[in-house]
Amino acid sequence: MPSYSMGVAAQLLRVSPETVRRWAESGRLPADRAPDGSRAVDGVVLAAFAKERAAGTHPLPPGTTLTSVRNSFAGIVTAVRLDEVAARVEIQSGPHHVVSVVTRESVEQLGITVGSTVTARVKSTEVHVALP
Repeated sequence: MPSYSMGVAAQLLRVSPETVRRWAESGRLPADRAPDGSRAVDGVVLAAFAKERAAGTHPLPPGTTLTSVRNSFAGIVTAVRLDEVAARVEIQSGPHHVVSVVTRESVEQLGITVGSTVTARVKSTEVHVALP
């Protein structure tokens, strides 16, 4: 069973090591002390903590229709590049940078411009996961 140092846990949670240390000291994130005094977080505990922490991170805007797509990222449009047929829309959703290529017609019909609040929904038949 894997366990992670405070630094690696911080990288996985995308926070500072100091934040992970504070969470451990307050009991919010259980961590064990090794004989050398260092702290480590059990992998299963870290996975559950990450999942709980992410719950509600990207809420759908009020009035949004419910959908089966589980990967939703509410954010702000930071760039729109229009071609004759296609459009590239860049969205910043918290720490996540999402880029979507859609039809120009869709962008125009929806009135998507820089500064618009949107929700990117991702549904894929393939997802590749790599180990560090």
